[in-house]
Amino acid sequence: MAQRPVFCPHPEGPPYVISTQVEFAWIAGLAASQRQKCVQSLHQAAASRGLTPLLEISSFSMDPLGVALSAFNLRLQVGGKTMPVECAFQGSKVFSQGGPFVDLYEGSSPAARSDPRLRASGPLTGFQWQGQVFPLNPPTAFYDWLYLTALQQNPELATALSGFNAFTDIVFNPQKSLNCQARSAALFSALRRAGLKPALSFAGLVEMESTSFEGG
Repeated sequence: MAQRPVFCPHPEGPPYVISTQVEFAWIAGLAASQRQKCVQSLHQAAASRGLTPLLEISSFSMDPLGVALSAFNLRLQVGGKTMPVECAFQGSKVFSQGGPFVDLYEGSSPAARSDPRLRASGPLTGFQWQGQVFPLNPPTAFYDWLYLTALQQNPELATALSGFNAFTDIVFNPQKSLNCQARSAALFSALRRAGLKPALSFAGLVEMESTSFEGG
């Protein structure tokens, strides 16, 4: 058995995202087909608790929308160019001994995430993006801001989110990671349903996250 969070928009918030831990049968194996079986198992368990309709947001999603919304694929428009959110996030990291590694903006998402410099440059100290410096705290603010901005730039994908009430990312393990594309998508959906502008300024998002928008 395993547990994964299911993220639900809460437009009456704050909190604007409710996270519920759901236990499900884990199917071992690294193949994509095995991960998709895990997604099915998680969604069945979540649906039995009333968390539905569900969308898996990752490269392992069986819904093309979920694949398109993966940070590996969702593209951010910057200065006439586009790049995956994942590349923007990884390439903007600043460490005590190096970074930002802006060449990662031009590569693939898997290459950006696995670049050895990200693990050999000391502790993470912040982010630098388009000439601006962004702090580490609140911990997920910079990632969320990039993801929400990219969604706002892709209105067809943003509109399609409204058909779902819960979001998952089978790869995300809160014991090992902080940022989650499914959680960011739930936040966007909640803000849109609440009549708030999802593509907040970074300062606005920091204010929201500082007051804690997630519970469960």
